[in-house]
Amino acid sequence: MKQSKIKIKWPNNIETYASEGDDWFSIAETVGFEIPTGCLTGSCGACEIDVNGETVRACISNIKSTKKGCTLRVSFTTDPYWGN
Repeated sequence: MKQSKIKIKWPNNIETYASEGDDWFSIAETVGFEIPTGCLTGSCGACEIDVNGETVRACISNIKSTKKGCTLRVSFTTDPYWGN
């Protein structure tokens, strides 16, 4: 059975498609974003992104569909202390 593609809308309004299980880092790179990394084990939180309002640690989470046909809207977590 053919797996359907998941639509992702990035902060710069570019839309891409990914398959369930793809990693966030490689898909972000295709649209010109670099998700920061730290420990790569999910402990430090450097790679946090917001997906449809839910915080996700990209290093330990793969892309997954929430509902059939639902677009995943990505925004980057900001830290007021670091000013990003």
